[in-house]
Amino acid sequence: MRILVLGGTVFVSHAIAAEAVRRGHEVSCAARGTSGAAPPGATLLPVDRDAPGEIERLAGRGFDAVIDVATHDLGWVRDALRALAETAGHWTFVSTINVYADTATQYQTTEGALLEPVTEPRRSTGGQLTPEIYGGIKVASENAVREAVGDRALVVRPGLITGPGDNMDRFGYWPARFARGGRVVVPDVPEQPIQHLDVRDLAEWVVNAGERGITGTHDAVGPIRTLDSVLGEIAELAGTADVEQVPVTPGKLLEAGIAHWEGPRSLPLWAPSSHYGVVTHDPAPAAADGLVTRPLADTVRAALAEERARGLHRPRKSGLTPAVEAELLC
Repeated sequence: MRILVLGGTVFVSHAIAAEAVRRGHEVSCAARGTSGAAPPGATLLPVDRDAPGEIERLAGRGFDAVIDVATHDLGWVRDALRALAETAGHWTFVSTINVYADTATQYQTTEGALLEPVTEPRRSTGGQLTPEIYGGIKVASENAVREAVGDRALVVRPGLITGPGDNMDRFGYWPARFARGGRVVVPDVPEQPIQHLDVRDLAEWVVNAGERGITGTHDAVGPIRTLDSVLGEIAELAGTADVEQVPVTPGKLLEAGIAHWEGPRSLPLWAPSSHYGVVTHDPAPAAADGLVTRPLADTVRAALAEERARGLHRPRKSGLTPAVEAELLC
């Protein structure tokens, strides 16, 4: 197949392009090429999606499959559809679990109510997209894809994506922290559920879908576990002999200004109970549609190897600094 990946140089899109190359497809990656390189075996087509009309240069090439991993720009999605939808065979749009309006109810499916579509880019204070606006932009993008491509469209809604290449430090923080040893602050939330999907499993499923012509809308999520059990397994696999998990109550964490989920001064993967629905979508439909998930241990080992290569003590986008953690342990 002739496959075009819109992106292909960073994390999810890179993993998808690499998987398509591994299977022997003719893969082109349309990207600026400034954030990373296309995987070996793929062809980089230099395209700046912020530049008006640039993507039009790809029109008429008749790709068998197009895979769009646009992050939060509806304009990118619309431009790509105008240039490529008419001649593309199969179209995959990678959306997000954040499109759902109900963040609390567990075991939701794709039938859940969605956020209102956001058709104009609006940013919160500090220049970052709020989850609601991010999700609303993805809803609008999904609608644009369905309108342009119809029954040739596959919309994929992943939850937490982990594994090699993640530059947000949400998952990698934990194997790196346990590998440094000593007393480790963990959230005291034994009831919190969590689910994740290794980026390599997502990539395999997306390429499979293009090969098989799977269409419709699908949540791409893995099995549901407790955060306690996940952190316990990571500690066992990555931790030193002197590792000790120190549970700290949510009240104390919030009082100390520790944020949920990601970002500076945060405990990654810790979610408020109001958002347990985001990390517990029903995994059965995805599994029935052929999504195969690898053991957590495989993801941990890959993440730890990457963390060691990048440096266990490097500054991070998410997590606690040693100084902040020491304050909590006093």
